[in-house]
Amino acid sequence: MKVVDEIIKKAAERAAKETENVPEELFVGEAVQWPVELKIGKGLEGAIACETKIGYVNGPKGWLIYRGYNIFDLALHSCYEETAYLLLFGELPNKQQFEEFKEKMLKYRDIPEEVIETLKKIPKTTHPMAALRTGLSVLGNFDDKADEVTLENDQEIAIKIISSLATIAGAFYRIRNGKEVVKPDKTLSHAGNFLYMMFGEKPSELAERLMDIALILHADHGMNASTFTTMVINSSLSDLYSSIVGGIGSLKGPLHGGANEQVIYMLKEIGTPDNVEQWYKKARAEKRKVMGFGHRVYKAYDPRARILGPLAELMAKDDPQLNNLYQTAIKLEKLVIEDLGKTKKVFPNVDYYSGIVYTGLGIDTTFFTPIFAVSRVAGWCARVLEYLPVNRIFRPRAVYTGPLKREYVLMENR
Repeated sequence: MKVVDEIIKKAAERAAKETENVPEELFVGEAVQWPVELKIGKGLEGAIACETKIGYVNGPKGWLIYRGYNIFDLALHSCYEETAYLLLFGELPNKQQFEEFKEKMLKYRDIPEEVIETLKKIPKTTHPMAALRTGLSVLGNFDDKADEVTLENDQEIAIKIISSLATIAGAFYRIRNGKEVVKPDKTLSHAGNFLYMMFGEKPSELAERLMDIALILHADHGMNASTFTTMVINSSLSDLYSSIVGGIGSLKGPLHGGANEQVIYMLKEIGTPDNVEQWYKKARAEKRKVMGFGHRVYKAYDPRARILGPLAELMAKDDPQLNNLYQTAIKLEKLVIEDLGKTKKVFPNVDYYSGIVYTGLGIDTTFFTPIFAVSRVAGWCARVLEYLPVNRIFRPRAVYTGPLKREYVLMENR
């Protein structure tokens, strides 16, 4: 293929000739030299990606606000459906708007049987987040309008995804536990139906309320890794299903949504409150991360943990095993705050107590992160919809630190 080789050679010669008088230091894209001193923020720390009116996190104050509403007020007065509407559309709905939104949520709970069959073919040992990712990806193939990327169409798809993701999660929970999938109950709230689909029986009023609060608390949280992942994918004008699948993949990691699982494993490893001091002393000596503490943004007590902590206590009071976990957590929290609270502003985050609440509800530990996803999908969709009218594809730069002028050596001469 000499003709192809010649084309490549001529292209290289032409490129070199046309740029031979351009100083190398002016290549400020992905190059080894920069004309100004540059501080590299690993993980894009501190970088501003966009403007938003959806959610606000004030780390030093310990604030979490959705569309101007404090998370404490929403947890107290709202429900997940209303909070999802608020995130998507910017205002609390009036009665008619709320009823219409709920009707759509109810309609979209039903998913094609092909999605269920796919979930049944997945190994039961698969992490539930991987199954959730697969289920939603399959579902997207049944939407003939998935690739019509307009604000109006994506708003409708967002409602579909928010509603159906809970159905997918609940179905796989049944499947991996060797039980028959139950159809959604359209007489129940979103939180109540989610529990029903997992356990096959209508939840108690307390269980439904606790799940509803948990979903509200996790619905949005600034430009976190999974939110940014979702927005990056969607910025290429990919379909919303693909974007949310990416968000699920990002949330799956133990440094993000998977941390709540790790808290339970850690507390069980400690065993009892009597073992906390010895365990913590060893963990500090080994520079081991104490799961459920510290946050990239919060430099005060996470407001979500302020709610979930007392809820965990409520769940634990009549359950000796759960109370042992809770008392272990309380003692460890006290030690960590005494050691790191004042100096390094390390306090419990949302993951620290959420797992105890979910354990009290009877949910398998490996299923904690899917609950996070079932909630956070509202925030993911809201952020995508907000950005879509002003969309510009994300394209950050990297500082290249490798060599620039190496000569190619033929294989026989290496």
